[in-house]
Amino acid sequence: MPAITGRDYINRIDEMQTNVWVDGQPVIGKISEHLAFKGIMKSQSALYDLQHDLSLQDVMTYPSPTTGRRVGMSFLQPTTIGDLVNRRTMVQQWALLNNGMMGRSPDYMNTVLMALASSVDLLEGKENCFPENVLAFYEYARENDLSLTHTFIDPQVNRAQFYFEEEGEPIAAKVVERNETGIIVKGARLLATQGGITDEILVMSTGGGNDNANGFAFAIPSNSEGVKFVCRESFVGGDSTFNYPLSSRYEEMDSIVVFDNVLVPWERVFYYDNIAVANSFMACSSFLPFTLHQVVSRQIIKTEFVLGIVQSIIDTINIGAYQHVQEKASEIIVALETMKALVIKSEVEAEKDESGWMRPDQRTLQIAVHTFPRVYPRFTEIIQQLGASGLMAIPTENAFQSDIRKDLDQYLQSKANNAEDRVKIFRLAWDLTMSAFGTRETLYERFFFGDPVRLAGQLYHHYDKKPFVERVKGVLDIE
Repeated sequence: MPAITGRDYINRIDEMQTNVWVDGQPVIGKISEHLAFKGIMKSQSALYDLQHDLSLQDVMTYPSPTTGRRVGMSFLQPTTIGDLVNRRTMVQQWALLNNGMMGRSPDYMNTVLMALASSVDLLEGKENCFPENVLAFYEYARENDLSLTHTFIDPQVNRAQFYFEEEGEPIAAKVVERNETGIIVKGARLLATQGGITDEILVMSTGGGNDNANGFAFAIPSNSEGVKFVCRESFVGGDSTFNYPLSSRYEEMDSIVVFDNVLVPWERVFYYDNIAVANSFMACSSFLPFTLHQVVSRQIIKTEFVLGIVQSIIDTINIGAYQHVQEKASEIIVALETMKALVIKSEVEAEKDESGWMRPDQRTLQIAVHTFPRVYPRFTEIIQQLGASGLMAIPTENAFQSDIRKDLDQYLQSKANNAEDRVKIFRLAWDLTMSAFGTRETLYERFFFGDPVRLAGQLYHHYDKKPFVERVKGVLDIE
C-alpha cells in the first residue's frame, strides 16, 4: 500500500489492539474512540488525507524508487538542494493543518528512519550490525506508509554521570538473551510520544557506559507481545473545541514503554551487543541534520501561529499603540525571521555526504535548535503579559448557552470583538500557555533535542573558531 488515507490509519491502529494503559486502566475497544486519543488521531488522520489532495500531490508525495507508486515526501532521500526544499515544503504544509502543534506528526519519524537508512554505510563490517535490516525496514515503512513512535531515553533512576545498574532485574531496557530467533529485551524506556497510536516503535540505545547489552537498535510492531505503553495523565480537557481549542485536537500523549521479555526477530534488529556503535552512530550519521531540518521547519509554522495569537490579543483589546506591546510582538517577529533565515541557510550551504545524500548544514540547524528552546518559553510569557487578567476571565461554552449570556455579552465584549469571539481568542491563548497541555508544550519545546546547556556545549566544541582567532593574532602580530 502506498501513501495511505486517514481512514486507513485509524483502522490499522484500532485493529492492532495495542497494550495501552491510561490512569491505571487498560484501553479497551477502539483506541480512536478513547477520550485521550480520539482528538489527536483525528488530527493525524487529516494529515494522511492531505496526501490525496490532487492539487498537493507533488508537494505531499513522490514516486517510489522501487514501485513508482506515490509515497510520502517525508521518506524522500535528498540528492539535491531542491529535494531539501521539497521536504521542507511538505513538512510545513502538514504543519499548517495543526499550526506546528504536533511535534511527533508522522513526518518526524519518517525523517528519522530516512536518515538512518541514508547512513547505513557506518554499520558496514561492524560486529553485530545489520545495515541490510535498516534498509529493508525503511523501504517497508515507506511502501506501507507506516506511522512510528520511538524511545531513546532510559528511566531517570540516577542521573549521576557514571551511574551503572546493579545486576538483577533490569530497569533500563537491555538485551537479556540471544537465541536463534532473535534478541530478548527486558526493562523500560522513556519517552514515547504518541505511544500506542502508531504502527511501529523504533527503539535505539544512545549508548553510555561499556555494557554491550545496552548497545542495540531495532523496530517492532507496537502490539508485539510483551510491549506495554504506560501513559501519563491525559491533558485533554474535554471534547469542546471552544473550551479546549488545542488540547482537544493535538494532545499527543507521552508514555513509558515496558518491555517484558520481548522477542525482537533478527530481521528487525539493526545492531546489538555493540556499545561502540550505540555511542557513535547517532552522532556520526545524518540523523541530526535531517531531523533538525524537519524540526526547525515545523517550529517556523508554530512561531507564525504564536505571532497570530499575539496580534489577535493586541487587536481584540486595542493595545497596539503601547510601545512595550510593540516591543514584545517584535521579539516574536525577530525569532520567526531568524528561524526562517537559518533553515534557508542550511539548505543553501548543504553538501553531499560520503553516501551521496544532500545534507543540510548541521551547524546552522544546531544554532536554530539552540535558539528555539530559549525563545519559546518567552513566547508564553509574552502572551501571559499581554493577556493578563483576560486569560482568567474565560467562561466556558456552556456559559454562553445559558441564562447568563446577556451578562457575558455586555461585560466581556472588546474593542474589536463581541464577547463570544473575544473569549474564544483568550481561551486559545490560555490553552497554549496556561493549561496542562500548554505547559507541557513549553517543556516539550525546551527539551526537544535534549538539555539546552548540553546542546550549547556541543555547538561550542564543534564550531570552527580557529580562523577568527588567527585574525586576532594577525592584528596583534603574535604567533
